[in-house]
Amino acid sequence: MRVALRLLMKVFVTRRIPQEGLAVLSQAADCTVQQWDSDEPIPQKELLAGVAGKDGLLCLLSEQIDRAVLDAAGPNLKVISTLSVGFDHLALEEIKKRGIRVGYTPDILTDATAELSVALLLATCRRLPESVEEVKNGGWTTWKPLWMCGYGLSNSTVGILGLGRIGQAIARRLKPFGVKRFLYTGCHPKPEMAAEFQAEFVPLTKLAEESDFVMVTCSLTPDTKGMCNKNFFCKMKKTAVFINTSRGAVVNQDDLYQALVSGEISAAGLDVTTPEPLPTDHPLLSLKNCVILPHIGSATYATRNTMSALAANNLLAGLRGESMPSELKL
Repeated sequence: MRVALRLLMKVFVTRRIPQEGLAVLSQAADCTVQQWDSDEPIPQKELLAGVAGKDGLLCLLSEQIDRAVLDAAGPNLKVISTLSVGFDHLALEEIKKRGIRVGYTPDILTDATAELSVALLLATCRRLPESVEEVKNGGWTTWKPLWMCGYGLSNSTVGILGLGRIGQAIARRLKPFGVKRFLYTGCHPKPEMAAEFQAEFVPLTKLAEESDFVMVTCSLTPDTKGMCNKNFFCKMKKTAVFINTSRGAVVNQDDLYQALVSGEISAAGLDVTTPEPLPTDHPLLSLKNCVILPHIGSATYATRNTMSALAANNLLAGLRGESMPSELKL
């Protein structure tokens, strides 16, 4: 019995996670689980204490797993599993140097995020939040020909920054609305993926100039950080609508604010910001033509539960030296 206890692998979970993931971990006879039992982010001091001596770490996108955390964990740490498709919160070079394996949760949230992206686009271009407020505050007095008019998708041009899994899923959902033309940009053309939508690979400048709606779905990399800035916005149509459901840091928010205030573009919808949460006194929140959501792209019960189970299974497989269901190759 003593030998068995010594062989138990120690796992730290940085937040409350959906029940399916906890069930996977609790049913694993070869590990013990310690969890920060809160829906709020774990304080840095508690994170450093929690990871100490652990074999595995299950974290969220909001936790920065940097060198300090890795040092606090010590040499026993073998696996990090993040409950996210993004991994810009992980110090990957440092993790790779230490031979730590990384699991993540791609694909699962594609449909949910694409649905939310389309919903955010429609809410923004048809001014739905603004219209709801008009009903509530007495602004709805009579029918007026141009009151609350927005822009429709039929016969429009949609530009997609990053035709990956989510970008394709968005295009697939937008096509039945009668979108006339799809443009996309990225590191390189993807003719096989683009063929389904007859999407045209174009430079970033041309996408900005010709799109009625711009959908940002690319990963955050050194090349894409701050990519949507004043130089980008000034090339867009004054009637264009800008949507970002990727990462907040892809957008220069000061430049976006100026573009919206000056009428350089018509409106914007954001599900991601920098920082998160966005301070309630942030200038973007004062604008009627900017719709901001609290990073809920994957927020369906089914998606979050499946992500949780996958993150747990990634962690256990890595600890056991097995092939992970979804491993990030470093």
